[in-house]
Amino acid sequence: MKNQRIGFLGTGIMGFQMARNLCEAGYPLSAWNRTREKSVGLEAKGALIAESPQQAAEGADIVIVMLSDGPTCDQILFHGDCERAAVLERMAPESTLIVMSSIPMETAQEHAQETQSRGVKYLDAPVSGGEKGATEGRLVIMVGGESSTYEECKSLFEVLGRPTHVGPTGCGQLAKLANQLIVANTINTVAEALLLARQGGADPAAVRAALLGGFADSEILKQHGERISQANWRPGAPAKHQLKDCQTALTLADKLNLDLPLSKIALEMFTSMIEQGNGELDHSAVYLEVLRRNHLD
Repeated sequence: MKNQRIGFLGTGIMGFQMARNLCEAGYPLSAWNRTREKSVGLEAKGALIAESPQQAAEGADIVIVMLSDGPTCDQILFHGDCERAAVLERMAPESTLIVMSSIPMETAQEHAQETQSRGVKYLDAPVSGGEKGATEGRLVIMVGGESSTYEECKSLFEVLGRPTHVGPTGCGQLAKLANQLIVANTINTVAEALLLARQGGADPAAVRAALLGGFADSEILKQHGERISQANWRPGAPAKHQLKDCQTALTLADKLNLDLPLSKIALEMFTSMIEQGNGELDHSAVYLEVLRRNHLD
């Protein structure tokens, strides 16, 4: 329903494009970002620019959160600061909070308990697809929560990409962790494969092109293989966020008494990459860590 008023918190690399798509689809939207300059471009699309997250949430039917991590979400949503109340306190009963940030599964479940005690509905709906998917409205959206709440928000999600209801609260985050392990492991494999091609005397870009459409094809090979071939490290998804998600996934694996050896190696690669000062680069820049370990940097 496009008469639903949206409060959108977090207009970074992906959040800005998501909010833009919602504005262009006709949703009335109020946007807030800690760095105000990152949201002002939405004014031309009809958005109101809020001076605080509380102002963005005031009177909203749906509050969408696209903040950096769980602690940031907790602080803004449930604790506020010395000058302002928590965002949740500004939300009306029967409104809906949708957390699209990548946060721990347990954090999403705690969020749901807190919101429900105040009469607010809750969905955890992390996304995959990076800046390109956000810009084109082709994000993969993994949604956890009550099926009835999902159905109420489905048309909104479809503006942003392809939503799937994957289970009860927290399961959206669980699906995102599975996604991030696949991404982390595959980026490392593509990086190693293209280095092998280069050092063996082939053109890595040509090898990538040859593999497209074959059994080794993937979005990682398409998008990040191209980034690696062009040494384009402008962040679509910063490596520091990939590291955070890998750490969260392996922490959960430990709680479930699981040993995920390949994912542990991927975690170690991203940890080392960030220790080298490359955390703000795109996660495909793990290629630089592969080069370093081969004394080719």
